[in-house]
Parts: sequence; C-alpha cells; structure tokens
Amino acid sequence: MSFKVAIVGATGNVGREMLNILEERGFPVSEVVALASRRSQGTEVSFGDRTLKVRALDQYDFSDTDICIMSAGGNVSKEWSPKIGKQGCVVIDNSSAFRYDQDVPLIVPEVNPDAISLFTRKNIIANPNCSTAQLVVALKPLHDFATIKRVVVATYQSVSGAGKEGMDELFTQTRAVFVADQVDVKKFTKRIAFNVIPHIDVFLDDGFTKEEWKMVAETKKMLDPKIKLTATCVRVPVFIGHSEAVNIEFEKPITADEAREILREAPGCQVLDKREDGGYITPLDSAGEDATFISRIREDSTVDNGLSMWIVSDNLRKGAALNAVQIAELLIERGLIQPKKKAA
Repeated sequence: MSFKVAIVGATGNVGREMLNILEERGFPVSEVVALASRRSQGTEVSFGDRTLKVRALDQYDFSDTDICIMSAGGNVSKEWSPKIGKQGCVVIDNSSAFRYDQDVPLIVPEVNPDAISLFTRKNIIANPNCSTAQLVVALKPLHDFATIKRVVVATYQSVSGAGKEGMDELFTQTRAVFVADQVDVKKFTKRIAFNVIPHIDVFLDDGFTKEEWKMVAETKKMLDPKIKLTATCVRVPVFIGHSEAVNIEFEKPITADEAREILREAPGCQVLDKREDGGYITPLDSAGEDATFISRIREDSTVDNGLSMWIVSDNLRKGAALNAVQIAELLIERGLIQPKKKAA
C-alpha cells in the first residue's frame, strides 16, 4: 500500500527537509510531487537519488493525491488547505493557520495521538509551532507522572526558524563583521550576528509576542488546558536547533532522578545529563537528529515539587518536517487513510 504525497513549499528549508525525511524513513510513496509558487516553477529539488521539478500550486489538481504536507506560510495555507481538503486529500499543515481551530486537531504523535481522528471534520491536521513541539514531547511523560501546574520557559531559537532568509542574514552579517564591512539588517528587527533578539513574531497588547502566545495556547490544546505557562522567546545567532530553559512546578512530588528515568523511557526523548564539562546537549549537537534532548535536570528548591531542565531539538526536524511526516505515518498506522484508486 503506497500513497501519492504532495509537498507544498518544497523549495523552502522545511519543505526540503520533508523530502529528506520521507526518503530516510522509507515512507510508502507511490509518487511525490513538489509544489511551490509560480516563481519557483521548474526549480529542481532532491528526493533521495531522484530529482523532482517543482510544479505550480495553483495549477495542480489534488483529486488523485492522498496526502498534502503544507509548509508555505499561513496565508497560503488559509487559502489552499480547505480547497485541498475538499478534494479528498488530507492536509498536514505546518503553519499557524489552523492550530487554534477547534475542528482541526493539533498533533504531536508522542503526546496526543488519539486526537488525530478529528481530522475528518475538515480533512486538515495542524503541526505545532517548532518551539512548542519539543517542549510538549518532554513535558508529556512528566505530566502523566506528577501533573504539571505551571511552566516557565525561555527559548533560544535558531535563525532557521525564520526561514532561508534568516540563515542568510546571520551568515552575511557574520562575514561583514569579520571583514569590517557594513552590516545590513533586513530580516530581523536588529542585528543577529553576535547578538540576541528578545522578539519573535508580532507584539500583542499584553506585551507578550505572538510566538510566546503560541506556546501557551498550543501546550494547553495538546497537553492540558489547566497548565499555566509563561514564555519569553528569543532569537539567537545559531543556524539550526532550538534550545529551551524550562522550569516546571508539579502538583505531586518528583525528584530529578525520577524525571531522568521517566524521560529515558519516553518516546521521542533522549537524556544526556552528566554533571561534568560537556555532559549536556547543545543545538549544534542536535542538528540533523530526530530526538528531543533533555539535559541539566535538577530540583528547584524555591518551589514545592519543582524541576528545571534544558531541552534542545532540531527545529527543522521535530519542530516541523519530522513531526509532519510522523503525523502522516500515524494516519496510516491507524488505518485512517487509504490510497485513492487510480482511474481506469
């Protein structure tokens, strides 16, 4: 049994990573179609040892396509995902367009796989924000054991979360600094090279940014609406890999040793936590890896039942492309989708 899969936004960072992961994981494809805007039509992208020519989204007929993985931004998703879903193609959307829609499941397979059955309402499944995905993978097994009351998180988010333009700007600015050239600021609000920027997405009326709001809303939707969470999201001069300093307050007692053992057994998690030089994960170490890594697990004596930890993951993989492919795999594993029959 194999499926026809379309990737929308195939020329972007995440789209290319989706193609890589489909091939790496041996996803059962009968055909893969690379789609993007008309200006990218004819561009070549790789799928394993094959080369795909990008086709224009607005000229493509989805009626014989089984799964569409969208990574082309919120505006494109808002316009196209409902149209594609109505053609009988299941859409897995990487943007924020449908994450907060009550009729669209927001899924991390290690966290809330049972919610996927709700996709039939609109034929759309939402992929969470990159910083939320890795957070809830680590929080879920701890919540099951000791019930989380409150989370305080500060993120250190790489420039690839802002797309190819973000990566290009860090590279260009870094080179300009070394050769004493003019440093141009285009993609970010301030210089990113040798700097950190405490601002991701737009500011809201309460002083938080939309990125911070996303982490709150998505954690509540996927994990537990009773959890209180506050976030400060920061862009850092790292190419790939989001890091998070996380403080958690639980309703029940839990020790650092218990947390370590729980996380070692949890799906999608990998613990690297030695109290010695280099005995922890960094974003550089996480690049190209599928796991959510947890280090620096320790008890917080300033609150009852408190823990602090360091969570790191490749934002292009678990934070986006890998999670989307895992959602598609979950659809197949649960028998929720069948390949469309080819016309006679």
